[in-house]
Amino acid sequence: MATLQDIAVSGFINILTAFAFLLAFALLRLQPVNDRVYFPKWYLDRARTSPRRSANFVGKLVNLNPWTYLTFLNWMPQAMKMSEDEIVRHAGLDSAAFLRIYTLGLKIFVPITIIALLILIPVNVSNGTLSFLKRDLVMSNIDKLSISNVRPRSVRFFVHVGLEYLFTIWTCLMLYKEYDNVASMRLRFLASQGRRVEQFTVVVRNVPRVPRQSISDTVGHFFRTNHPEHYLCHQGVYNANKFAKLVRKRDSLQNWLDYNQLKFERHLEKRPTKKKGFCGLWGEQVDSVDYYKQQIKDLEKRMAIVRQKVIKDPKSILPVAFVSFNSRWGAAVCAQTQQSKNPTLWLTNWAPEPRDVYWKNLAIPFFSLSIRRLVISLVVFALVFCYMIPIAFVQSLANLEGLEKVAPFLRPVIELKFIKSFLQGFLPGLALKIFLFLLPKVLMLMSKIEGHISLSMLERRTASKYYFFMLVNVFLGSIVTGTAFEQLRAFLHQAPAQIPRTIGVSIPMKATFFITYIMVDGWAGIAGEILRLKPLIIFHLKNMFLVKTERDREKAMHPGSVDFPETLPSLQLYFLLGIVYAVVTPILLPFILVFFAFAYLVYRHQIINVYNQRYESAAAFWPHVHSRIIAGLLISQLLLLGLLSTKKAAHSTPLLVILPILTLSFHKYCKHRFEPAFRKYPLEEAMAKDLAEREAEPDLNLKAYLADAYLHPIFQSSEAEEEELLEVKVDRR
Repeated sequence: MATLQDIAVSGFINILTAFAFLLAFALLRLQPVNDRVYFPKWYLDRARTSPRRSANFVGKLVNLNPWTYLTFLNWMPQAMKMSEDEIVRHAGLDSAAFLRIYTLGLKIFVPITIIALLILIPVNVSNGTLSFLKRDLVMSNIDKLSISNVRPRSVRFFVHVGLEYLFTIWTCLMLYKEYDNVASMRLRFLASQGRRVEQFTVVVRNVPRVPRQSISDTVGHFFRTNHPEHYLCHQGVYNANKFAKLVRKRDSLQNWLDYNQLKFERHLEKRPTKKKGFCGLWGEQVDSVDYYKQQIKDLEKRMAIVRQKVIKDPKSILPVAFVSFNSRWGAAVCAQTQQSKNPTLWLTNWAPEPRDVYWKNLAIPFFSLSIRRLVISLVVFALVFCYMIPIAFVQSLANLEGLEKVAPFLRPVIELKFIKSFLQGFLPGLALKIFLFLLPKVLMLMSKIEGHISLSMLERRTASKYYFFMLVNVFLGSIVTGTAFEQLRAFLHQAPAQIPRTIGVSIPMKATFFITYIMVDGWAGIAGEILRLKPLIIFHLKNMFLVKTERDREKAMHPGSVDFPETLPSLQLYFLLGIVYAVVTPILLPFILVFFAFAYLVYRHQIINVYNQRYESAAAFWPHVHSRIIAGLLISQLLLLGLLSTKKAAHSTPLLVILPILTLSFHKYCKHRFEPAFRKYPLEEAMAKDLAEREAEPDLNLKAYLADAYLHPIFQSSEAEEEELLEVKVDRR
């Protein structure tokens, strides 16, 4: 178990690492050669030009202005200058709401930390019950600051119960205010948006097949009959996954053609050549420009055949359609009502914005979705329990004293002072971070297999799985396996009746492991986020070997976006740790505060200068954030209830029974009060926007505006295919 010295070693290593990352970032961002890596958002917005254009050869690579090096830390105040309204306009509501999670953490935990440290630390440290259990249990000097140090049946437990009520009330108050603010921001954001295609469009799934009638005719007939005054047009969906591969190949060939044409324009005296063999290593030498032109021409002939096959094959037309209406009101009514007496047919929902659509999953048959989701649920359940093995390994690193008592032959190596501090104070958190590295990508693949049709939904479902994993494995798994390793000797030699008491005393002691994890993930890890070492290396490698055109250079920047599937569950874990240990082991709280403050500064900078969001969901993830913080409150209350029962606090324990009931009642009220703003679009708002638009633009041709909005991107990929597109455009009858 980590001691105060081990925590100090871990803190020194992580602070040093974070400082090194920040210093490297502050210097690297000043170099012209790295400008596109650290400011890609402004390049994509065409608001920044490369400093390399006006410099000499050395100046294109290195910043030669010594004054800028004296102000290398000015990124911090610059990150705080932009107001929240400006961030919404610059990066979208999703980004602004994401930042509000960090400010919510500060609002909740700053007062809680001050009260807990001033009141609970003196209450815990002055009772000294652990000194009587020292022979039986493995403990450290930090554990004397926890509730474990309070004697059984002590009246001091009334202080813990009272503060649990106080902290719950304060957290609920902050949650209510924040839910209210974000819901209002969402409604204002939707009201202020200009005309957008998704405001008029719903996605219809499980369209029934009618004999001797095409899917397109079936959809048109159904909506003309049931929405005669508002139905405008619809776009059929084609299974074009195979055709998409040809489009990607054509884009690659076009890129090579552009590169060779640019190369020829720079050196007119010599035409570029290549060998026709594998990877250009052998074979007949030909003119590169002519070669790629012919390759593209041959491929386009093949694409035309495949495209016609996709368009004319009835099996390629999916029982899915994007249906557009002549008003937002008509779309809102359709999206939020049942269309058929058979509730499994004509399923409607708001269409994602076009860039949010995950086209591959539209080809999945609707009847298979339930089976897929059941199978994935079982796989996730199995994965959670399989991951208990690496979690147990991590805990074995964190509890060397327990292993020493069971396996004394390891003692000579473990007892070396620095090695012991490193193993217990730094390595467990790092090992856990490494084991979790690939997990979000695996869970995202599972979400795609489930068949969700929008990127935003895929990310929210992945975040849900990852949160469940973090809760069961990282939190509960670490506590259970860690307690088993720490108190292995006690479990083996004590009477069964004494085991609950041992667990009750040991659980608060796991705060030391979580402190090391917070420092690795929340301090050094966040500093690594702003350094962007991986994108930096990849950008320069691509720039050296792959970039051929300006379009390639833009792709090589790879600004990325807020990684919601990984970041949100990690954030919710920090909320959970802070809420659970606020009363149990309050010494953990300052580490949580440092994380929230530091991460807020870093992500503010990234959102302003780096990230380019792939979609805008108008903070649709906020109900999940709220509900998981409520789950943290409930876990905290139940854990404290269990701890007090092992402490035989018969007088104070019953006072906690009512608290989970009150917390659930608060959650239910918030769900009814605020969640509809995130799930439904008010008809009143829709009608108001429709009337305002008709008054401002009475001659608007809405059908032309909506015509090709939800046409598969591969059919929009070339202006040369315009004539063929007429066959796959919307039904305008």
